[in-house]
Amino acid sequence: MNNVIKEGKTTAIVAYMTMVGALIAISMNTEPKNEFARFHIRQAFGLHLMFLGFALFLSNWYSDYAWYGLYVFYVVLWFYGFLSALNDKKQEVPILGPYFQKWFTFIS
Repeated sequence: MNNVIKEGKTTAIVAYMTMVGALIAISMNTEPKNEFARFHIRQAFGLHLMFLGFALFLSNWYSDYAWYGLYVFYVVLWFYGFLSALNDKKQEVPILGPYFQKWFTFIS
């Protein structure tokens, strides 16, 4: 198990570097597939997609407080997931993590 984490750590960290990073990490994890990297790719992809979706929504319905809330929510969850990848742990981000693992099963 420790070797799996070691081999997938770089890919897992790249996944948290913007949506482009998540897409690059998906392509990095095509062969050989790594369970640790796949877990964090799903978490990061979900966080980035959630942020972009809510940002598009808020661009039409402008509210300063909603923007502040979105950024705080995103940064806290992103930091939680990123630290989890750095510390070699498979911890789901609070609230949304289990859903990201179910919804993004196409990421393998």
